[in-house]
Amino acid sequence: MISRYLKWAQKEHSLDRRLKTLLPAGLLFLILFPLAIAGGGPWLDTRFGLPAFRFGLLNYLLGGLLIVVGMVFGIWSNVAEISRGRGTPLPVMPTQELLIDGPFRYCRNPMTLGTLLAYTGVGLAAGTPAGLGFVFLFGSLLIAYLKIIEEKELAARFGEAYLAYKRTVPFLIPAFRKHRGQDER
Repeated sequence: MISRYLKWAQKEHSLDRRLKTLLPAGLLFLILFPLAIAGGGPWLDTRFGLPAFRFGLLNYLLGGLLIVVGMVFGIWSNVAEISRGRGTPLPVMPTQELLIDGPFRYCRNPMTLGTLLAYTGVGLAAGTPAGLGFVFLFGSLLIAYLKIIEEKELAARFGEAYLAYKRTVPFLIPAFRKHRGQDER
């Protein structure tokens, strides 16, 4: 399987092609998944007798905050991959360069972090336990993919540069600390 990913990485695609390829994925991740959480979650809650958690304005404030923070990380990561990385988040058009700055200096998977924060925010705003269950299941599968497949592919493609990055930058939970070589002031 890794050989397939390495083959995809050998070709750099034009910006126009990268953007056109991302459009369907964007619709899925930015519209359909949040609608499934906000709309399908309450339906499943009712169907399975799960109690909604509604705390009025608190649901919307906390949910909204998570959505905004998640969107910032997600969009920032996407822009970096498309522009500086000259690729996409999709395995069929991976980045041509190892990104270790911008959002990638805080954690190795800022797009995943952003996605999970935003989806959790949608679930909290909707007050749906089933919607949050969907986020947990989706997140678990995504993290398994990253650990089992993507990390091996990145190590094969970028070698010691990726392995050094992996040793110093956390997987998902950001580290907002000074990096080695910066002055302590």
